[in-house]
Amino acid sequence: MRNVVIIGSGPAGLTAAIYSARANLSPLLIEGREPGGQLTLTTLVENFPGFPEGVMGPDLMENMRKQAQHFGTEVVNGYVNKVDLTKRPFKVWYGDQEVEASTVIISTGSSAKMIGLESERKLMGHGVSTCATCDGFFFRGKKIAVVGGGDSAMEESTFLTKFATEVNLIHRRDTFRASKIMQDRAMANPKIKVHRNTTVEEVVGSPEGGVTGLRLSNVETKEKSQLAVDGLFIAIGHHPNTEVFKGQIDLDELGYVRTQPNSTRTNIPGVFACGDVQDPVWRQAITAAGSGCMAALEAERWLEH
Repeated sequence: MRNVVIIGSGPAGLTAAIYSARANLSPLLIEGREPGGQLTLTTLVENFPGFPEGVMGPDLMENMRKQAQHFGTEVVNGYVNKVDLTKRPFKVWYGDQEVEASTVIISTGSSAKMIGLESERKLMGHGVSTCATCDGFFFRGKKIAVVGGGDSAMEESTFLTKFATEVNLIHRRDTFRASKIMQDRAMANPKIKVHRNTTVEEVVGSPEGGVTGLRLSNVETKEKSQLAVDGLFIAIGHHPNTEVFKGQIDLDELGYVRTQPNSTRTNIPGVFACGDVQDPVWRQAITAAGSGCMAALEAERWLEH
């Protein structure tokens, strides 16, 4: 029986672990498929407070993990394949292990949807990004591309014009899913060039030299072309990692865990959710860490009562 089981090891889960360990709750943290979360896919993180020169994403997560362990968190490498949140004690299974828990903190995050190219995966963090607010600053004075057709693609394209000299918006269809106001704002920006009915077939570059261009294909004419850019932002959405919780906990229409207003409490007493798994809006390391702190404090208070 554990006081607290934390599922997921991004900034939210590790912050929850630090706080609950310092409260002498001896938490168990199960790392998940991507130990360290999305920050392990980034290189330099410049917007996390306390690092004036920036910090490498994997280094930040490694330090968080060490800090959690320093205060008494047990960290196990494993992936949760089943839970039973229908009765207490809650049960969590990872690998061939079964754990009972008085409280559960869900911090499984969300994953950016990808195009599905080998070159895209290879250059992630080396010119390919899924977060404009995280990495836009690195492309000051450069030409970049954004892939997507929804509100997030329009928003990221418009945001990136603050830094880039040219933003190429690439969409595989003729029409956009984005709301009219977001489309109008993007189309009115002279820095944004639109490529409709176009797909990215390959990202050109190397981890050492970064992105140098894209190989494109026109969906209708099958015509191939090259586009010289210094970076590629993928804005085709995120999906929350909540598959294992479906049918047991209240999720919204997009699959994110619903939490109560100004709280990390879910609809199940004793189960809390923090970070990107319940946040489709901000998706920042610092907001995830803040909600991880909230979840730990709420779990501690719940256990006391």
